[in-house]
Amino acid sequence: MTNIPTLIGFSAVMMWSALAVLTAASGTMPPFQLSAICFLIGSLIGLAAMIREPARFKAFRQPAKVWALGLFGLFGYHFLYFTALRNAPAVEAGLIAYMWPLLIVVGSALLPGERLGWHHVVGALMGLAGTALILTGGAEGEFGGGSLLGYGAAVLCALTWSAYSLISRRFGAISTDVIVGFCMISAVFSALCHLLLETTIWPDTTGQWLAVLGLGLGPVGLAFYAWDYGVKKGDIQVLGVASYAAPLLSTLILILFGHGQATFGILLACLLITGGAFLAAKDFLRGKAKP
Repeated sequence: MTNIPTLIGFSAVMMWSALAVLTAASGTMPPFQLSAICFLIGSLIGLAAMIREPARFKAFRQPAKVWALGLFGLFGYHFLYFTALRNAPAVEAGLIAYMWPLLIVVGSALLPGERLGWHHVVGALMGLAGTALILTGGAEGEFGGGSLLGYGAAVLCALTWSAYSLISRRFGAISTDVIVGFCMISAVFSALCHLLLETTIWPDTTGQWLAVLGLGLGPVGLAFYAWDYGVKKGDIQVLGVASYAAPLLSTLILILFGHGQATFGILLACLLITGGAFLAAKDFLRGKAKP
C-alpha cells in the first residue's frame, strides 16, 4: 500500500514549513554559502547511516543521467530560487515559484499507471488559491519592481522541482541512498557559486549556528530523503496537493514566532488549502490507495 510512503513524503512538507523561520534565524549568511553548509550536513546524515551498512554504497553506482537529475533538482532548484528572490519582490517570486505542486498533480497524469481525476485538479487549484492568499497577503499593488530575470527564474524554479519530482518517480527502482550523492554534488556546486559570487559571512551567535544546523538536518537534509521515498513509492498526486501545506504551515510558524499576524485571509487560506488537500486525497483517506 502507498499510505506509509505517502505519509513519509508528507513529512518532507512538514520540514519545509520550517525553512523560512530557520532561515530568518540563521543570520545574514549569503544563500549559496548557507546552501553549501546545509547540503553538506544533509549528506553526512545519509553517510552516517550507510557507513553502518557498507553494502548500501552500491547505490552510488548510477549512470550519469541519474547524477544529472540530482544536480538538476537539488542544486538547480535552489540556484533558481535564490536568483528569483534577488531579482524580484519576494512575495511575487514566491507565488510564481510555488506553482510546482499544481504542476506535479497535473503532470502526474503523464506517468505510467496514474490517472488524473477531477478531484485532483480541483483540490490543486484550491491549494493554489490558498497559497496565493498567503503569499500576497503583504503585497501592495500589482506585480512590479522586479526584473524579467527574477520572474523568469521563478517560473523555471517551479518547472525544475516539479520535473525533478516526476522524473524521480520513473527512477523508482533506485534506492533513496542516492540522495546522499545528490546532496554532496549540490554542496560542491553551491560552494563554487559562493566563492565566485559572494562574500563569506559566518553566524555571530550560537542561536544562528543552531538554526543553520536545523536547516541542514531538516528542510535541506532529511526532507530530501523523505520526499524521494514518497514520490517513488507513495501517491504522488496526493503529495502534490498536500505540498500546499508548506506555505500555510510556514506562515503559521512565522506568526507564532512574532514575524507576522493572523488575519481573515490566513483563515480563508487555511480552509482552501486543507479543503483542497482532503478533496484530492479522498481515495487515499477511504483506504483506496493504489497498491
